[in-house]
Amino acid sequence: MTSVQLETPATGKYEQPTGLFINNEFRKGVDGKTFEVINPTTEKVITSVHEATEKDVDIAVAAARKAFEGEWREMAPAQRGRLLVRLADLFEREMDTLTAVETLNNGKTLAMARGDLGHAANLLRYFGGFADKIVGSVIDTGTQAFNYTRQEPIGVCAQVIPWNFPMVMWAMKIGPAIATGNTVVLKSAEQTPLSSLYAGRLVKEAGFPPGVINLLSGLGPVAGAALAAHMDVDKIAFTGSTAIGRLIMKAAADSNLKKVTLELGGKSPNIVFADADLDDAISWVNFGIFYNHGQCCTAGSRVYVQDAIYDRFVARFKERALANKVGDPFAPDTFQGPQISQRQFDRIMSYIDAGKQAGATVEVGGQRHGQLGYFIQPTVFSGVTEDMSIMREEIFGPVCAIARFATEEDAIRLGNGTSYGLAAAVHTNNLQTAVRVSNQLKAGTVWVNNYNFFHPQIPFGGYKASGFGRENGEAALASYTQIKSVVVHLGKAKYP
Repeated sequence: MTSVQLETPATGKYEQPTGLFINNEFRKGVDGKTFEVINPTTEKVITSVHEATEKDVDIAVAAARKAFEGEWREMAPAQRGRLLVRLADLFEREMDTLTAVETLNNGKTLAMARGDLGHAANLLRYFGGFADKIVGSVIDTGTQAFNYTRQEPIGVCAQVIPWNFPMVMWAMKIGPAIATGNTVVLKSAEQTPLSSLYAGRLVKEAGFPPGVINLLSGLGPVAGAALAAHMDVDKIAFTGSTAIGRLIMKAAADSNLKKVTLELGGKSPNIVFADADLDDAISWVNFGIFYNHGQCCTAGSRVYVQDAIYDRFVARFKERALANKVGDPFAPDTFQGPQISQRQFDRIMSYIDAGKQAGATVEVGGQRHGQLGYFIQPTVFSGVTEDMSIMREEIFGPVCAIARFATEEDAIRLGNGTSYGLAAAVHTNNLQTAVRVSNQLKAGTVWVNNYNFFHPQIPFGGYKASGFGRENGEAALASYTQIKSVVVHLGKAKYP
């Protein structure tokens, strides 16, 4: 059986694929293994899906290779683009179901899931528009030669995505890979395979040839490791923790030296200057840390507030954090649902305990919310010092650490005082301050007077231990192409 009937509070009953999507068909794993998918709201099993092992990875990669060397390679770029646009249309047609599946499996609120699916559709449509606009150049070196470059696809691309934004990451990875003519084997996170598998049906309906997009559900140490080390995978893209990113780089180097792009962890500074609009800044700081339950690689978890407004900010921010509604993600007024898993819940609570033991002040939260589900109260620490783990390490949950700073130079020094460099934010009404500080912060994205604003046209990626390569925008295409130089000699032989 490769599908099962499930039910969501928002849509009622629907048919959920559970098999591995290879060659445009859902199939059981070779070894017949399955694993359970847990609802983080209820802590109960939703269903079981088929688990990809090394054998299934081999089959999927072979399917992707056959497609790349065959029909897909001959398809006109404009047609590739039309397929992506058609897929975006199908995402929008199935918006209600995909949104509900995402909320059921991930625990994010229905409103946030709907925003994710809209963004995913926009990503697919954006990269569909780029498919026939990938060009080379002619290089004039004199009258005796005709030289040109080609932007060629890399080949079979493995993609390993995380559980915090399943369908956004799905589209963010698949869009540029397909637009540039590659084929894909994508492994979803073992915690959140359901929406990815549902999208497999839409891939087939959109008209993609068999083998172009293959979707696996599996465990990181098994299927993920097999993809990273596979000798017939030409490139791997990974979004997740810095620790796993290091392992993927090593596996890529030890195998066939496949190309790698990594979007990894973060510990982003959110800097509030004394001249900022306080109401506006508090709203954005709240969104910066508690958006998606704090399960965001860009989360503004290090909040630095200038001395002159520090006490006022902390008092006001406490009120704002308390206003966040925690509970059933299907309820329309819920802002924060559960964390993804028991493991993640325990990890976050251990950091909260560490913050308390280190002497930081709990202004808000610090406890479990309710008795069922992986819910944690929005937590705000003040009086945090740079040596505390809650200020240094990525928590990946609804936990905020606030500290004060005196001068602009202090803000820049503190903001850059981390091994990460994914994102940062500056809140000020002084344009010169905004530009000066943004230019000095070592981060791939700097938001000014906002936070967590993403768009398909704006490149996204990290500095330092937050990874390399860019997603979104035209810059993403470079991660999935390689340049070939063709040199044509037009004269007679120069050397006998």
